[in-house]
Amino acid sequence: MGSNRREFLRWLAAGGTGVALAGLLPGTAAAETGTIVVLAQVTLIDGTGSAPRRDVSVVLAGDRIAWVGSGPVPEIDGALVIDGRGKYLIPGLWDMHAHGADLEDIVPPLHLAHGVTGVREMWGYAENRATKGKIERGELLGPRVVLASGIVDGPVTLLAPPVLQVSTEAEARAVVRAEKAAGAELVKTYSYLAPDVVRAVADEARAQGLRFSGHWPYKLSHLEVSDLGQHSLEHFFGVSIHCSSRRDEILARLKSTPYDPAAPRDFFNLARRLEFESVTTYDRRMARAYFERLRCNGTWHSPTLTINRVVTQPAETHQRDPRLKYVPADVRESWAKGIERFAPKTPEDVALQERYYQETLRLVGVAHEAGVGLIGGTDCLNPYTFPGSGLHEELAFLVEAGLSPVRALKTVTGDAARFLGREGTSGTVAVGKEADLVLLDADPAADIRNVAKIDTVITRGRVLGKAERRRMLDAVEAAANRPTTTNARLHSLARRGCCC
Repeated sequence: MGSNRREFLRWLAAGGTGVALAGLLPGTAAAETGTIVVLAQVTLIDGTGSAPRRDVSVVLAGDRIAWVGSGPVPEIDGALVIDGRGKYLIPGLWDMHAHGADLEDIVPPLHLAHGVTGVREMWGYAENRATKGKIERGELLGPRVVLASGIVDGPVTLLAPPVLQVSTEAEARAVVRAEKAAGAELVKTYSYLAPDVVRAVADEARAQGLRFSGHWPYKLSHLEVSDLGQHSLEHFFGVSIHCSSRRDEILARLKSTPYDPAAPRDFFNLARRLEFESVTTYDRRMARAYFERLRCNGTWHSPTLTINRVVTQPAETHQRDPRLKYVPADVRESWAKGIERFAPKTPEDVALQERYYQETLRLVGVAHEAGVGLIGGTDCLNPYTFPGSGLHEELAFLVEAGLSPVRALKTVTGDAARFLGREGTSGTVAVGKEADLVLLDADPAADIRNVAKIDTVITRGRVLGKAERRRMLDAVEAAANRPTTTNARLHSLARRGCCC
């Protein structure tokens, strides 16, 4: 055992983790150099897409992974040892389309309690910039936050303030510069931007060293925005149109139909109706060419199947969800009102939207087979789209679309990190990576629903066992039942009842 221990310590010291070797030696208090945590003899699903590996041990030193190896680990004085026999270790999960981080006593703890240790927050504004700062300074326990700009849309918009409305190329460039200065890590674009403005956003974002992601801007095709460098298309809007034999006809109609400032939703409703109709005219050749163009350009899809499923079901489907106890009453009321805008109300509507949703699932599978990058996200806090647990649903939907459970997990671990440019520090279980991990009681490779069977969450090296996570959830429930002054933006998001 002595030689094995020496080999282990040499390996750890060579790993460049920044942890002093003396801090791991007998007689040295763990608190002096950061807690040492040993996850012993787990089955590892490492986020790379590789098959599960049995009997692996992982050592954490502070907020980094210090060692990964097979078999038992030599004893380390002062270490916290977690027996992983019969358990499954995965990287911390990323929700790649989230909202509401600034609802601080609700959203961040719900994410962490369900193993979501990172989020891409897709509506940047002062309050959630402040929340991100608190998390990074250690003042608030929450997931890592990659923060988008404010939502950039045209002079006609479906959104309430503080949407950034721009009409000209000059305004677009100024907004990109201002949002970069405010801390945005990407530019979030929306549906009603004019073509010349989209081009200006793309050019200025590139000049500022940013990427842009967001909705399909209706006056350009997916192919055009992909060629401009759009990094991800959110919600799978318009995919069935671009895979239809009627593609050119439908796109021409959308380009020639003006936005009506007095009734901005009319255009959105038209686009949705054309999407619903397009599922009957799928063209395999068109689909192959479409997905190949996106793959070559490096444009990813973020299908947000969770919210897409919600809005294609009757409203009453969601009203007895037990997770509603974690949602403030005013937001629950807004959700109930917001879902009425989208939910099908007649048997014919139910059938139409179910057909559309099933075709969406199928096309997600086609995109995956074509090699298009996929990232998993929920679009929480849209109606009945829950922080944290919603990502477990997203994974199940991705498997239903045809991904294997291991491959679905990769969309919210290794692939999420690669998309974000964080693959050197996040997303997989490897020496030197961030100590964001989830220990499960059952095998997610056998059944993706087992991702909800959580034993332990580790965030930035901090261990959240079952008891602490239960306390977190109890505190969220208590906060949800207090009189609230919830951020008005979240009410707007909920009432609108659409993806953002």
